[in-house]
Amino acid sequence: MPVAEKSAEKKRPMAKAAAMNTQEGVPNRALSFFTRSRDFLRDVRSEMKKVVTPSWSEVRSTTVVVIISVFAFAGFFYVVDAVLGQVLQQLLHFLGALQ
Repeated sequence: MPVAEKSAEKKRPMAKAAAMNTQEGVPNRALSFFTRSRDFLRDVRSEMKKVVTPSWSEVRSTTVVVIISVFAFAGFFYVVDAVLGQVLQQLLHFLGALQ
């Protein structure tokens, strides 16, 4: 039997099983949704227990690094903008665009 036929046969029973109801009358899809949601929330709770809050000194030091980085990048982009502006102005003047 070719592989394509085997995979098609496997999919049919699963689709029928998803549409069938459990003994309580709840569709399997709904039960699966609630089960997956419960499992997801359990995993979230488990992961949140692993989260470590940084100390005040760590927060302060990383804040200082961020502020210094912001000013360094601002200065860099200011210099690049000024240089490119002057180059473009000189080029346009050389080409006769500015009289």
